[in-house]
Amino acid sequence: MAKLRRNHASRGGTASGTTIVKVGLFAAILGGLVWGFHTFGVTSSGEGAPDVSLVQRTGYTGEAYYLPSGASGQVIDHEGFVLSYNEDWEQADWVAYILTRQHLQQEWTKRDDHFREDPAVRSGSASLGDYRGSGYDRGHLAPFADFAWDAELADRTFYLSNVSPQARQFNQGVWRELEELTRDWAKREQQLYVVTGPVTSEAPKFYIGRDNRVAVPRSYFKVLLDLEDPQQKGIGFVIPNEVSFEPLTAYAMSIDEVERITGLDFFADLMPDDLEAELEASGNPDFWLFSKKKYDRRTKQWNQVKN
Repeated sequence: MAKLRRNHASRGGTASGTTIVKVGLFAAILGGLVWGFHTFGVTSSGEGAPDVSLVQRTGYTGEAYYLPSGASGQVIDHEGFVLSYNEDWEQADWVAYILTRQHLQQEWTKRDDHFREDPAVRSGSASLGDYRGSGYDRGHLAPFADFAWDAELADRTFYLSNVSPQARQFNQGVWRELEELTRDWAKREQQLYVVTGPVTSEAPKFYIGRDNRVAVPRSYFKVLLDLEDPQQKGIGFVIPNEVSFEPLTAYAMSIDEVERITGLDFFADLMPDDLEAELEASGNPDFWLFSKKKYDRRTKQWNQVKN
């Protein structure tokens, strides 16, 4: 699909010209959505097409095309987040969603920890039995807290398609710190594009599971993109699936580097080529506000959780 461009109408154009531009843009978006559904086989957990209303707010005609490419799994739209399910690994290759300040500032719903199989996975997802007695946490890829503003979406984060076997001190330590910082950054910047997953380009540590062979990843990635003014920026992280006493900045890198490690292509159809090249080449942690308090809490408290 061709790269989509910003929707900036000419201030000096005629009314009829503006109408033609709007009609053409609307047709292009609809055509692109139809093309995407037929090409990638997106499965929706609910009714109707994905919400593309964000296009009108940000002015990016590619708003509906923020999903990564490069994985061959079944793409499932859970309406608040989208994932690509990897049957060989029995978990998602990636989970992608848009995290907004508006949603994060709403009251949280109750957390019920309703872990269960994902009925939308055609080949069958991992099961509770696969994790029982394994010694690994059922680690979220799209965290509950990112969707706690909506009870139904928050409940869907407990589908085992959105879960990966994580070392306890990783899940409740450095990974928790990164997830909390991601929410802090989304509140600060207004909106972030988030893509998270296991690094499936390297062999797993081993497998767990009574019903299925669930791969235990050696490491995980997270990429973040901020397209809001006044400073557009991107950053990526690749972190080993183990306890860490290193600061998060030690794992920070450019989105380009995460692409080289994972084999995935992030945000290719979301923004103009030149902007994509600029934002994905730089992963400067100085542009992101890290928290010494969270780091101290992780190394002195969270890392002490018993396996």
